[in-house]
Amino acid sequence: MAMEAHDIEALIRNTFPNARITITDLAGDGNHYAAEVIDESFRGLNRVQQQRAVYAALQGKMDGANGELHALALTTKAPD
Repeated sequence: MAMEAHDIEALIRNTFPNARITITDLAGDGNHYAAEVIDESFRGLNRVQQQRAVYAALQGKMDGANGELHALALTTKAPD
């Protein structure tokens, strides 16, 4: 089952309420997205830590063959 961009954003926003979030559907199929998440809470964290935090916010939607979200290319950073 495919996910909508607004559903992905809502899941991320639950964990990062003040983040700037941009979701892009890369293939038009509801399964391949890119997300840019810019949040102050990322300051001092390396990219792996930042991205793990975002994946955790997705609450298992990418887990295994039955995950609702097939691919998410992440860009994360603290604000400039």
